[in-house]
Amino acid sequence: MILYSLIKIRKNISRNVRVFMADQLIRATAADGGIRAVSLISTRLTEEARQRHQLSYVATAALGRTMSAGLLLASSMKREGSRVNIRIKGNGPLGGLLVDAGLDGTVRGYVANPSIELPPNPVGKLDVGGAVGSEGFLYVVRDIGYGYPYSSTVELVSGEIGDDVTHYLVTSEQTPSALLLGVFVGAQGVTAAGGLLLQVMPKAARDEKLVATLESRLGKLSGFTPLLRAGKTLPDILEELLGDLGLVIFPEVQMLRFDCRCSFSRVLGALKLLGEAELQDMIEKDDGAEATCEFCGEVYQANSDQLAQLIEDLRTESV
Repeated sequence: MILYSLIKIRKNISRNVRVFMADQLIRATAADGGIRAVSLISTRLTEEARQRHQLSYVATAALGRTMSAGLLLASSMKREGSRVNIRIKGNGPLGGLLVDAGLDGTVRGYVANPSIELPPNPVGKLDVGGAVGSEGFLYVVRDIGYGYPYSSTVELVSGEIGDDVTHYLVTSEQTPSALLLGVFVGAQGVTAAGGLLLQVMPKAARDEKLVATLESRLGKLSGFTPLLRAGKTLPDILEELLGDLGLVIFPEVQMLRFDCRCSFSRVLGALKLLGEAELQDMIEKDDGAEATCEFCGEVYQANSDQLAQLIEDLRTESV
């Protein structure tokens, strides 16, 4: 058994009855720097995504896992403004999803078919793999803010998100990795979500005893969200896994949030690209235009006067 094969996939947050730990990310090392660990809580931002997109249970789990994965991948980038895009297109009824996550702790995303629901899988869990589909591709784009973004494509392994992102890390970045992702969603919404990424650096990868120890400990976990629901903090979780291996938790705690960069001015800019004839048609037939941001569900409306101003701008620019 090898490390990267051990993957356990197992907000209006119930404001009136529960208080959740803030969404946050911490970093750590162990084994004299031979192990890199990053862990996060993403409960609130996953609940916000659920509400914004009116997601079904299984769609919430799929998008929540992918947003956590995006934040975990972005955490290793160095340059300010760096971002990671994860796009998954499988043959399941979810129809694919897209997540955009930044080194700054912001994330956004959406699924193609937010309302689809499936029966639980054979072990009684939300059938994310069935919703995404086991055939298709995962696309990862790393943008460091200058030059051409680095992109990579791998085939889906199971559609369970964690398996597929781990497969990407092993095949494209050639780093032995273990990824735990979880979302617990019930009638009151998302009550626990988060993830953990462990990576064995080259100098430690040859230590078979160390790798075997990690495999054994990860194999005993029933998932990530059960730990959160039991009241474990991120340091608690890392301490249990790596405490006797020279664990060093960095003091910086990064706060995370769902955040979209859409704006009304950007919507007007996009409408302007349609050209004068199309804008005039909108004025005459619809008395304005309405646009919805796919990433956050925000609805923007431009009235006929604003569209007329865009037409005037186009005419001025063409002179």
